Amino acid sequence: MNVPSDLEIAQKARLLPIEEIAERMGVPPSRIEKYGHYKAKLPLDLIGEPKGKLVLITAMNPTPLGEGKTTVSIGLSMALNRRGVKSVVALREPSLGPVFGVKGGATGGGYSQVLPMEDINLHFTGDFHAVSSAHNLLSAMLDNHVHHGNDLGIDLRRITWPRTVDMNDRALRQLVVGLGGRSNGFPREDGFVITPASEVMAILGLATSYSDLKRRLGNVLVGFTYGREPVYAKDLKAQGAMAALLRDALKPNLVQTIENTPALIHTGPFANIAHGTNSIVSTRMAMAYSDVAVVEAGFGADLGAEKFLDLVSPMGGFSPSAVVIVATVRALKYHGGVPKKEVSRPDPAALERGFPNLQKHIENMRKYGLPVVVAINRFPTDTEEELSTLSRLLEAEGVAHALTEVWAKGSEGGLALADTVLEALKRPSNYRPLYDWSLPIKEKIEIIAREIYGADGVLYYPEAERAIRRYEKLGYGGLPICMAKTQYSLSDDPKKLGRPTGFKITVREVRILAGAGFIVPITGDIMTMPGLPKTPAAVKVDIDDQGRIYGLF
Repeated sequence: MNVPSDLEIAQKARLLPIEEIAERMGVPPSRIEKYGHYKAKLPLDLIGEPKGKLVLITAMNPTPLGEGKTTVSIGLSMALNRRGVKSVVALREPSLGPVFGVKGGATGGGYSQVLPMEDINLHFTGDFHAVSSAHNLLSAMLDNHVHHGNDLGIDLRRITWPRTVDMNDRALRQLVVGLGGRSNGFPREDGFVITPASEVMAILGLATSYSDLKRRLGNVLVGFTYGREPVYAKDLKAQGAMAALLRDALKPNLVQTIENTPALIHTGPFANIAHGTNSIVSTRMAMAYSDVAVVEAGFGADLGAEKFLDLVSPMGGFSPSAVVIVATVRALKYHGGVPKKEVSRPDPAALERGFPNLQKHIENMRKYGLPVVVAINRFPTDTEEELSTLSRLLEAEGVAHALTEVWAKGSEGGLALADTVLEALKRPSNYRPLYDWSLPIKEKIEIIAREIYGADGVLYYPEAERAIRRYEKLGYGGLPICMAKTQYSLSDDPKKLGRPTGFKITVREVRILAGAGFIVPITGDIMTMPGLPKTPAAVKVDIDDQGRIYGLF
């Protein structure tokens, strides 16, 4: 059977003018700022008091193939609308790095997509370019300050601000800039991070107004002086120009699902190296214009969901009402010891061996006082025996669950999940973060490692210890934690699958994102600039003489 690609399905969909989508959302068409026929920006003054309940979509630890969390998020929102419950889904914007690398885009799949998928997965409304430009403007002003006399006394050996580009390019991880003589500045070590890992992206996602945006940009720590005093972007007087570049980027983007329901797509931090959720302003807007707002947190619940619940929600001032954990038969078998290439083969025993991974995520989400639902995202290779086994295991845990087939059936395939979520929303939510921000940095790290990962403790490299002491001395001890960790395991070792025990988390470096307002402990081999695979997805992408795009998923 010839199964159409996501792109083929998307290109056959009937899109409505964005004015009609705005009306369906409850926004006057005269208030939107159009980017063509099917995309628009929404002004910040449209954000009203949140009236809808908030449902967070997360997942178990994924396979390298991905488990369809975005697809389920979109499908659930469409199904809620089909049930007569007004819903808006809010998602992150895709990065060009994964789009042209190995993971693919971030617009869902099959008959559960946000559209126009080509635009969203490529340049969209230019938000990523604005982030890159604002970030690199600060880099340029920093080197320019040193070149013209260095009045601040910035120590070139202690500059912490990198450059950025939205592409997987391992050759840019470490380099030397300023070569070529006096006219080209001072030579120094430098490097690039991918744009989703930029602090400017984090700031854009967490800022609640233009004044908040400027304040956060001004507080970006760029390095230290020869006297070891901190130097900030505001010392370089860069925050105003950076905010000007980000003026339109702070406004959420309105698009539509394949079934013409409203969707907000805004900001794109990765969850393994940043906080991994859509912007605070888009979540607030979704809650203001819906009965049930659906948001997604990146990767497994040990990453995106933990950060959403411990960092983003307190900053945004909203409380989730329920959590949906996406699970797949193939991911359970992967955690049960089946190699990635063989997860499509029937193996109920392996599924049962891998179930403790999902079990741990259920336990973790319950620690936040939230009703939990498991969405079983069905793939064509799943057998009835495997699905029956999973249902039995979930019933033994006393957790509500529903089979989800939104990729193949759109909203119709998500009705069972929508009904289960609506029942969960009738139960009381006693949301509470896992830790108090005022605790010492180490104590907060160790709570996450112990309670969320199941670790026996935390080991710190000497440079990580020094950084923690330095940041606490500077007054940053009261910031929340944003762990940088592999997405494939509850531990910091991607090879430790299932529910590992008897391990410790190793923190090799600790960074401060003073503008964004959080501390980043870096564990394992996490890199902030990915590389392309041997055969990148880019080699399949092309256009025809009419400008139609092909090969994009």
